[in-house]
Amino acid sequence: MTRNACAIVTKCGKLAELSAKKNMNTQQNGRKFHIGSFEIDVIVHGFPGKSVCHGPLGFSTIALVRHGNRLALVDVGGFGQRLLLQDRLTKLGLKPADITDVLLTHSHYDHAINWLLFPNANVVIGQDELKWSLEQPWGETFVPELYMRELQQSPQLCEVTTGDEVFPGITAHMTPGHTPGSLIFVLKAGERDIVFTGDACKNRAELVSRTADMTYDKEITRESIGRIWDFWSRRSGSVLIPGHDLPMVQEDGKVRYLGEREAAIRAWYSEDLNKTTVISLNETKGQ
Repeated sequence: MTRNACAIVTKCGKLAELSAKKNMNTQQNGRKFHIGSFEIDVIVHGFPGKSVCHGPLGFSTIALVRHGNRLALVDVGGFGQRLLLQDRLTKLGLKPADITDVLLTHSHYDHAINWLLFPNANVVIGQDELKWSLEQPWGETFVPELYMRELQQSPQLCEVTTGDEVFPGITAHMTPGHTPGSLIFVLKAGERDIVFTGDACKNRAELVSRTADMTYDKEITRESIGRIWDFWSRRSGSVLIPGHDLPMVQEDGKVRYLGEREAAIRAWYSEDLNKTTVISLNETKGQ
């Protein structure tokens, strides 16, 4: 690790032994998990789809991890999620200034832009990822160039490499393919783990097929998704939280979603401002 901000990362003490029943309590909506001494709130469920005519939707997962007096966000979304993120933190009794750590899986705009909302946070990003993002041609990619340049110069920056502990109980692991420096974060706290995959594996289809629709090298992506499976399979009942889909568990050799998808678009098709049409994106055929 580099920069003074990283000095606040401390080793997690040994957790008390808990029974399997008490080790992880999962709410049925797939938004809240208790594992050991950790509490995880999925602030925003990512969505596994793309716009046909208007570019990427950018509906990415944002998760909050609580441990003692530390509060970490795993990814922070883009402009479209900025007000939603603040609103949901408020409903949890939190302010942006309360967040102590921001863990970025990679540098793309829909995951990284809102790091500026958190003035007191240690902002973690892969060393290779930051270097790569700063080398990208301006205006041509999904990298928010000015935001990455600002992060490079910020005292909040904490550059990490694979195997580093970035938060008590959470380690970072390199999983290139979507971007050269993509990280996953693995929370190990008792008999079950939680694996935050970002866009190294965006959704269930990529997980099962071990391929991706946005990769600079298919074989590298296949290897990275294989490593994700290895981490996810180490302990029975572990949860995988992807960058653009619902949380999942493995049961009887199959992948099962936790919670139900909530996604819709409100549109104005008439001349009446008060009349809108809600278009649901909750198609379930093929699941």
